[in-house]
Amino acid sequence: MTQDSALLQAPEPMLRDGSNSRKVFIKTYGCQMNVYDSTRMSDALARDGYEPTEDMEEADLVLLNTCHIREKAAEKVYSALGRLREMKKKKAADGREMMIGVTGCVAQAEGEEILRRAPAVDVVIGPQTYHRLPEALRRAQQGQRVVDTEYAIEDKFEHLPIAESRKIRARGVTAFLTVQEGCDKFCTFCVVPYTRGSEVSRPVSQIVEEAEKLVEAGVREITLLGQNVNAWHGAGPRGEAWSLGDLLYRLAEIPGLARLRYTTSHPRDMDDRLIEAHRDLRALMPYLHLPVQSGSDRILKAMNRRHTAAEYLSLIERIRTVRPDIALSGDFITGFPGETDADFEDTLRLVEEVRYAQAFSFKYSTRPGTPGAELKDQVPEEIKAERLERLQALLLKQQQEFAESCIGKEIDLLLEKPGRMPGQLIGRSPWLQSVNVDAKASQIGDIIKVRITGTGTNSLFAERAEAAV
Repeated sequence: MTQDSALLQAPEPMLRDGSNSRKVFIKTYGCQMNVYDSTRMSDALARDGYEPTEDMEEADLVLLNTCHIREKAAEKVYSALGRLREMKKKKAADGREMMIGVTGCVAQAEGEEILRRAPAVDVVIGPQTYHRLPEALRRAQQGQRVVDTEYAIEDKFEHLPIAESRKIRARGVTAFLTVQEGCDKFCTFCVVPYTRGSEVSRPVSQIVEEAEKLVEAGVREITLLGQNVNAWHGAGPRGEAWSLGDLLYRLAEIPGLARLRYTTSHPRDMDDRLIEAHRDLRALMPYLHLPVQSGSDRILKAMNRRHTAAEYLSLIERIRTVRPDIALSGDFITGFPGETDADFEDTLRLVEEVRYAQAFSFKYSTRPGTPGAELKDQVPEEIKAERLERLQALLLKQQQEFAESCIGKEIDLLLEKPGRMPGQLIGRSPWLQSVNVDAKASQIGDIIKVRITGTGTNSLFAERAEAAV
């Protein structure tokens, strides 16, 4: 047994009343992968008697699972830690203990600096080592302040427990499943290679086992996650390398798994097998998030994206040829260093040609440690903002047009949760839109046929078309 394994299996500490019951509050920032990570951390802490709570005031442990993608991410974390310090002081005055932990990408980037600037913090855990969180908390309870941001040699997923069926069921009928972490692309604007490390793919057997347990607990839809998910190349049953397309074909065989999705993709890794999966698999939803970032070849080269606008458009054409009803989503950055008016117009032209159903767009902001931060010709803030406003207006127009094009269509709707109105449920369309429909709470998890009747600000409205499928 390795030293790490021994620490993970250490006896559970008892509370003074002889129980193991404690409360943990996890604040999750950022992407779906952080949502998945928070879930797995919660499952790991359950072994030590921690029960999740949505009330920070009653928590014995507060974890900030952080994201480093957005501007001033670290400063926002330090601001939150300042408020937590006061809460910790107040609890201590009342004779109650509260531990504070910082996990995720800001933890990875800041490390020891967090302990220096925020003395109330007990543990700092990077995204590659959160399987060692329970042991770090035991050390913190003994008076140590722990930083663990080294890239783990062991496979963290082998050490992380999968939740009991009742807990999975309580989380809903959709679930995230991380299959790949890290990125080797080194886009000049991005911190992911520095905070999440190089690309690592989980083996097929591990993924299939987790997916089967999710489905056995009632999950109907699984979204595969990765910083660069279509670069996944895990080991197959005989040790051979599989592609993401191969994995999707295998997961589609799981009885009861009705829907599959994946995100986030890179155009360079969209291979023939994956495109064929969109053609062949009924379970694979007709929705694809495929970031392009810019429509200018000059800016794409400066971003180190390794594709041209023409290559991206050709790829979109190939995908739409095999799946004409696919809805496309993308990411865009305005005001990257050196971007001219002509470069920005190239982006608008690309958007006009692709016609996105959804998109995410941002002004460029420097990330310390990335090559983009050292580039000259930084674009003035007011120009970045003006370009973003124009781009978002076009993207919003396309999103609204796509939503309106759905009116009158009959679709299969997966019912996920109660709506705001009595007797109403919310589901997701195949194109990832929220849809409101009158249905009974007992139907959550069903896939029913509905007819789209109207659009809202960020959702659709529907009426029942026929019996459940």
